[in-house]
Amino acid sequence: MSRAEKVILTNMCMIEDNKGNVVMQYRRPERYAWSGFAFPGGHIEKGESLHQAMIREVYEETGLTIYRPQLVGVKHWHTMENERYLVFLYKASDFTGCLQSSDEGEVSWVKKENLADLDLAYDLLNLVRIFDEDNLSELFYSERLGADFIREFW
Repeated sequence: MSRAEKVILTNMCMIEDNKGNVVMQYRRPERYAWSGFAFPGGHIEKGESLHQAMIREVYEETGLTIYRPQLVGVKHWHTMENERYLVFLYKASDFTGCLQSSDEGEVSWVKKENLADLDLAYDLLNLVRIFDEDNLSELFYSERLGADFIREFW
């Protein structure tokens, strides 16, 4: 029996400044299934390191160049096609550049304490736990229950 499985590799980065703000990207519902406010990120390209992909995605979507992004965890599940979908979660607070929106969505600085007041992408507040809580590093959706998933944190 093969242990190989099809995998989709993606990433996401919570960029924080020293004033309690985070960069949020608004993903339009007419364009994205996972819509609403989210942290920037995207797909990892073939031959690209996880680190390089994170820096590239942030730059493409925000105009910011991040330095020393820290891998803090992973979110993953199996798709309906039985592919494992992995999202590598990074934090960064060292960056240069000016914030600018892209075709991926409008970006803006938002007070972190006000995240719950936004139209957030599905389950983003649970993801924030992975970014913020040192004792958590994984969010796994273990099975589908109607329109929702069972969430398991480690």
